[in-house]
Amino acid sequence: MDTGMDTGIDTGTDTDRFDGWIAGVGTAAGLRVVVGHWPHSPLGAFTDVMVERPDGHRILLAPRERVAEFVGATYTFDETRLGPVTHEQRGTEHRVTTADLDLVLRTGGRPPLGWLLRAVPGRLATAPAWIATIDAIARRVLPGVRTVGSAGGGRREYYGARDLHRVVTASVRWEGRDQGDLTRVDPPVHFGFGSTPSAPSLARITTLIRLTDHRPRLASDP
Repeated sequence: MDTGMDTGIDTGTDTDRFDGWIAGVGTAAGLRVVVGHWPHSPLGAFTDVMVERPDGHRILLAPRERVAEFVGATYTFDETRLGPVTHEQRGTEHRVTTADLDLVLRTGGRPPLGWLLRAVPGRLATAPAWIATIDAIARRVLPGVRTVGSAGGGRREYYGARDLHRVVTASVRWEGRDQGDLTRVDPPVHFGFGSTPSAPSLARITTLIRLTDHRPRLASDP
């Protein structure tokens, strides 16, 4: 999978940009997990995890306080747990580890939508006007998925999808317990205005977060 990041787009002084990928998986035990891996962001490189238990309890796993504050102000959680969040990649295999989670997933080929996303030029794919236009199509093609919407903290969020791969296998241990076979992300997760695709997948994403109340942008971490 191409993980190169085009970071040369100026999105304006009121917008923070996060370049990376998001993976979403479901399990037979009912746990649903969404991983965000961000090599390029105003908060520095980091990985965070959003977990929704079968009873709907939503947990953010964040590597440091500043990430937890920003993500927690943008999405909705019932609980936040701070601690190391590590990501290792070997070819098509990704391993994400925290004190409570051990996730190993392997990606496969692109569905037709993945090939279509790759064909869109980067500058167009990450333009807010284009992302807003695609939103209506995404709602019909991928139920529960949104590409633009209002987030918390006076923010408007745009998801510019650049690529998409299927997740073909996943092993998930949560709080020491095996969560069973890989399944669809069903029911959808409820952290923000939209869910990940119901089919387990890993999407290359450029996320734009526009501050609608004109508060200062994030200053980049060293």
